[in-house]
Amino acid sequence: MSDFPTKARVVIIGGGVVGISSLYHLAKKGWTDCVLLEKNELTAGSTWHAAGNVPTFSTSWAIMNMQRYSTELYARLGDEVDYPMNYHQTGSIRLAHSKERVQEFERARAMGRYQGIEMEMWTPEQAKERYPFLETHDLEGVLYDPTDGDIDPAQLTQALAKGARDMGAKILRFTPATGVTQHDDGSWTVSTEKGDIDCDYVVNAAGYYAQRVGEWFKPYGGRTVPMMVMSHQYLLSEEIPEIEAWTKETGQKLPLLRDVDVSYYLRQEKHGFNLGPYEPNCKGHWMTDDDQMPDDFSFQLWNDDLDRIEDIVTDAMERVPLMGTSGVSRVINGPIPYAPDGLPLIGPMPGVKNAFEACVFTFGIAQGGGAGKVLAEWIVDGATEWDMWAVDPRRYTDYTDQDYCNRKGMEVYGNEYAMHFPHHEWPAARDKKLSPVHAKVKELGGVMGVYNGWERANWFAQPGDDVTEESTHTWGRSGPWEQRIKEECEAVRDHCGVLDLPGFSRFMVEGDGAAEALRGLITGGLPKVGRINLVYIADERGRILTEMSCLRLGEDEFVMITAATAQWHDRDILMRAMPAGVTVKDVTTTRDTLIVTGPKSREILAGLTDADLSTGWLTHQSATVAGQPAYLIRVSFAGELGWEVHALNEHMPSIYEAIVDAGAKPFGMYALNSLRIEKGYRAWKGDLSTDYSLLEGGLDRFVKLDKPQDFPGKAAIQNEKQQGVQKRFVTMLVEAKDCDAPYMSCLWSGDEIVGETTSGAWGYRINASVALGMVRADLAAPGTELEVEIYGEKCRAVVQEDQPLWDPANERLRA
Repeated sequence: MSDFPTKARVVIIGGGVVGISSLYHLAKKGWTDCVLLEKNELTAGSTWHAAGNVPTFSTSWAIMNMQRYSTELYARLGDEVDYPMNYHQTGSIRLAHSKERVQEFERARAMGRYQGIEMEMWTPEQAKERYPFLETHDLEGVLYDPTDGDIDPAQLTQALAKGARDMGAKILRFTPATGVTQHDDGSWTVSTEKGDIDCDYVVNAAGYYAQRVGEWFKPYGGRTVPMMVMSHQYLLSEEIPEIEAWTKETGQKLPLLRDVDVSYYLRQEKHGFNLGPYEPNCKGHWMTDDDQMPDDFSFQLWNDDLDRIEDIVTDAMERVPLMGTSGVSRVINGPIPYAPDGLPLIGPMPGVKNAFEACVFTFGIAQGGGAGKVLAEWIVDGATEWDMWAVDPRRYTDYTDQDYCNRKGMEVYGNEYAMHFPHHEWPAARDKKLSPVHAKVKELGGVMGVYNGWERANWFAQPGDDVTEESTHTWGRSGPWEQRIKEECEAVRDHCGVLDLPGFSRFMVEGDGAAEALRGLITGGLPKVGRINLVYIADERGRILTEMSCLRLGEDEFVMITAATAQWHDRDILMRAMPAGVTVKDVTTTRDTLIVTGPKSREILAGLTDADLSTGWLTHQSATVAGQPAYLIRVSFAGELGWEVHALNEHMPSIYEAIVDAGAKPFGMYALNSLRIEKGYRAWKGDLSTDYSLLEGGLDRFVKLDKPQDFPGKAAIQNEKQQGVQKRFVTMLVEAKDCDAPYMSCLWSGDEIVGETTSGAWGYRINASVALGMVRADLAAPGTELEVEIYGEKCRAVVQEDQPLWDPANERLRA
């Protein structure tokens, strides 16, 4: 092939809507020398049989941003690339059968309003006026989204392809990729049946084949892509005269209907209906030895399996009786890939340099436009406009074996429209990573939650407490856990508590030049030998990339400790920043951690350890505890006198038992969240994210602009310091009612949205609801009165002094 490209900046593997959108957005950013490879024709995977719905609704800020961008792009794309488009923004109505569902809708509506989407809450009667064929007698409320609708997936993909080609990008159809090879300089060769292409970056956009393609990257640090494949059916009805007559009379289509409590969507398709159920008794495919994924499933479907969806179809006919007047003209039953949380994988491939993922899209049509934008930013700029941790492939680590992926995928599909309540834990595929004292924690009443695969106690139940899944189906703070959290917080306040904290991400960084390399990476200074401090890493825009505790053992010997969920994210940062001769070793799984904290913690530890417990705050030492070797660090995320006790897994059971026997009360993650928020301590990827700069986050004291090292983001931070920040981090006391402020609740000043919460919880030591958040800089002064919108209800919020609400002078911490 004389025109076969042998060089490219980026090679994208996979010609569905997401791969093509990625190519289009790379070209829009000026990277026109990129190539996309498709083994068959464009759209041959999940794209061709997709229903083509384009909602903006989400309770994830990142996903809503991505889907909103898609609607904006699709509305202008036809004109932009001169290609005919069938895009119908019909609006949609979502039905709420319960007060809790109305609260969820109100939360999404507020987020949408902040992003410029004018969603509305309707009464059932208003919905009936707009959708006359609807039965509304049992509804609590209805959410209307004017931007929702549907698009032809093939037209969308071809329009993006035309736009990409017109800008100079190349698309090679019927050109299967067969493997990849990485070279010493980090560049790649992608092999195909027609020849090799040398490139700087590779993107796995292979849809439901992404796991197979992902295997090619294992020799270069990769892992098995966490995914499985579900069978999704939707039905097309025969034409219905009443719909045809209504459409002619009104000149419009019916709004897209979603009955989320029953779990289906119903859309006008020409003059009939398209019904798409997400049934609880769902079916996965290509999961067993006798059901292997074929080498090529292009443009193929499975046989109908209508028995699975019979109950939902019956319910839909009762909701819209008109649907029962026609027969079924066609059933589509095709493969849809699922990640374990139902969200796609977009971003850097874990452990692999210069490789990215844009795959495992369950809602690829709705998210495809935004996904292409995000991926192009990640590759070209090294960072995304919005914080995209929700879809970052590094959010999963080594616990996502295929059993986990299969079980979670089935669970997510069967609960596609489920509400994600703050105290609810999904039950499938649990106990993947257990603390060495897991059995003891459970014996003491631990009600467990999952943190990067690790089981930790959220709270400790007493005999007779309701620990059923049903008890957690509430947005409120009240539940069987509330009294127990209060007791746990009071124990930490008045006596001593102990929290088992498996899964802290730990990295040993050592070798000649380690200290200098770290100075060139972090924004501030390093601790002296024998001490520990917080360090921050910024991206090139000066935004908060991550936070680590830096423990210095020697001149060039450090332990870097980070959040459990940050394990692969922060590993990549450290590995890529360290020069030859400096090693980064992940020792996360070999050790466990206890937080021992409260005014009596010194007294309790004194009888168990040979450590010097008079050393000051932010120091560390080797010692024995309960006769076992351990490491003591004098810090406390709870904001009381306390220590972290780190020990090898085999030594921790006797240490934990001795501390409990000495009188420390076990407490859980819910209590820790309450305690930390009273101190204003930030949580990663809530309060600390790339949506905010270090200066906006109030982290000025962790930035040393006068040090000689040119750390990432230094110029941006200098510039921002001269210009002044637009937003500021604040702590607020909230006159909340039954619910505390969730992440990304709108902050109002009068009739204007002026910021958002980043976290919220009840503070049991100060007996008040606390919210942390970002607000317009001119409204950050202490005493400023704002309102925070909590599930549709505006509550008075008052900005506090820039200091902890509890023990503002840190006297208890330093005692």
